[in-house]
Amino acid sequence: MAKNKKDEEIKELPENEEHVEEEVKQEEVKEEEAKEENVEETEEEIVEDINEESEVELLNKEIEKLKNDYARAYADTENLKKRLMAEAEQTRKYRIQSFAKEVLPVIDNLERALATQVHESDESFKKGIEMTYNQLLTALKNEGVEEIDCLNKPFDPNLEQAIMQEKKEDSESGTVIEILQKGYVLKDRILRPAMVKISE
Repeated sequence: MAKNKKDEEIKELPENEEHVEEEVKQEEVKEEEAKEENVEETEEEIVEDINEESEVELLNKEIEKLKNDYARAYADTENLKKRLMAEAEQTRKYRIQSFAKEVLPVIDNLERALATQVHESDESFKKGIEMTYNQLLTALKNEGVEEIDCLNKPFDPNLEQAIMQEKKEDSESGTVIEILQKGYVLKDRILRPAMVKISE
């Protein structure tokens, strides 16, 4: 009987060993699976981090682009504003130019009328013309229109147009000796160059 018991124990031993081996294998499989899961999780985390970094990078690039676009739009607006202000200033400064050009022949005719000899009975008429002439000149002067002062001065091709040349003893060569038609400027712009005679 005792012998049978011992045999049973011996028979049971290999079964227990197999059982233990199986458990060990199962544990190893579980560990492997756990490792694989950890690796997968780590990979997923890395991919998520990379995606987040890419997103941040893209957003930063978009922000930079928007900043550049804003700066460019602001600069364009400022340039347009400056140009419009300059144009408005030019228009304001020279607003009388076309009118003044039209009036210059009238001034020429008034000067010719004043240079004409009249009878004593027409003196009051001449006085009226003179007053009109002076008022017109004053009005033009207030707007920046002035006569070019060039008589007995060196010839300036920017302001004058030489029509004739004449030899004159007491004048240096290239000096304006006679004004044939008066010239006028509007501030820093020529309305009409003076037509002059210069010495040889």
